[in-house]
Amino acid sequence: MDKNKQGAVPRHVAIIMDGNNRWAKKRLLPGVAGHKAGVDAVRAVIEVCAESGVEVLTLFAFSSENWQRPAEEVGALMELFLGALRREARRLLDNDISLRIIGDRSRFHPELQAAMREAEQLTAGNRRFTLQIAANYGGQWDIAQAAQRLAREVQAGHLQPEDITPQLLQGCLATGDLPLPDLCIRTGGERRISNFLLWQLAYSELYFSDLYWPDFKHEAMRKALADFATRQRRFGKTSEQVEAEARS
Repeated sequence: MDKNKQGAVPRHVAIIMDGNNRWAKKRLLPGVAGHKAGVDAVRAVIEVCAESGVEVLTLFAFSSENWQRPAEEVGALMELFLGALRREARRLLDNDISLRIIGDRSRFHPELQAAMREAEQLTAGNRRFTLQIAANYGGQWDIAQAAQRLAREVQAGHLQPEDITPQLLQGCLATGDLPLPDLCIRTGGERRISNFLLWQLAYSELYFSDLYWPDFKHEAMRKALADFATRQRRFGKTSEQVEAEARS
C-alpha cells in the first residue's frame, strides 16, 4: 500500500479507549458499568476495522499507571479482562482474528496470565486481522525494555554500541514485527497520548473524539476512518513532492 496515497485505509489503527468512568458517572452507575459497556464498543470497532481492510488494531486496555486507581476498580477490571478473554477467544477464532497481548504481564494473577497465553495460542494461526491488546503497558516501559535487550546483546559481545540504529531499536519494541500505527484515536474528549506507543506514534495521524468509549460504535469508527482518508501524509516531504509521487 502506498503510504502517501490519500483515501487509503490505515494498515494499523491504535485506540486509547477513554471515558468509561465518565460514561458511567453520567448515568449514576458504578465505574465498572462503563467498562462493561465498553466491551460492545470493542466489538463494533473490530467489526468496522476488519471489514474496512485494516490489518492491525491495537487497543490500550490497561496502562502501567492504571494500577494507581482504586483497588476495587482494578479488581473489577481484572475480572472483566479474564471473562472477556475466555468468552471472546472462540469468537476471534471463528472470525479468523489473531489476538496478541503486549505489556508487562508479570504483575497479573497467574490465572489471568494463563488465559492470555491460551487465547493467543488458540488464535495464533488466524490471518485475516490482528487484534493487539496493550495491558499493563506503557510507552516508556516499551522503549526501556527494548534498550535493555540491546544492552544485553552488547554485553554479550554480539553487538557494538555504534551498531544500534533507530530501526534496530524499533524491532525490539513489543510491536516490532508489525507495521507502525497509521492512525491513533482517543475517545473521551482528552487531547493527549498518555504514555501509549510513544515511539510508534512518531508519524501517526491523531484523531480525537468527544464521545465516551462506550458510545464509540460503528458510525463513529467509520467517521474516523473517513477523516484519515482525507489526510495527506508527508513524512517530512512537501505537499508538492507527495502529489508528484502520487501522480507518478
